[in-house]
Amino acid sequence: MTEEDKETQEMLHEAEAPLEKPAPEEDYKDKYLRLLAESENMRKRMLKEKQESVKYSLDQIVSDFLIPLDNLENALKYTKGDSVSAELRNWAMGFEMIAGQFKEALSQHGVHSFDSLGTSFDPRLHQAIEMVESSEPEGIVLEECVKGYKREDRIIRPARVKVSKKTVE
Repeated sequence: MTEEDKETQEMLHEAEAPLEKPAPEEDYKDKYLRLLAESENMRKRMLKEKQESVKYSLDQIVSDFLIPLDNLENALKYTKGDSVSAELRNWAMGFEMIAGQFKEALSQHGVHSFDSLGTSFDPRLHQAIEMVESSEPEGIVLEECVKGYKREDRIIRPARVKVSKKTVE
């Protein structure tokens, strides 16, 4: 046998030999590293879940504040016009400023209303409250009864709208 054959035989013999068990120290080190990685992953997952929980709970709080803001805006609509006294106009101007402050605070937290009038009905953005016969193409938002709001790409409250349908002849 040549020297190369001997080396090849030794390599084959080593490959066929059962793998030796790692030393207990190496086994403990491996387990320790795996547990360390697992605990780090769990910490990251828990932090992410906590952030999402806070974010979604804030969406619910914002949704609760939108109702009084809508009522304030609806009340202010009736203060426009010539038949309103000067004193009432002054009060209305103050309440418009307060409503503006509410909107600014919402805006600073990424909450914005979106326009629906004249757009195609989208069930993710709109809640249809009535279908109205119209000359408009079917599925167009004709009237927005309650504004819709979103935060980033998440809908906080869908817009409540009236949608067109074809006229029956």
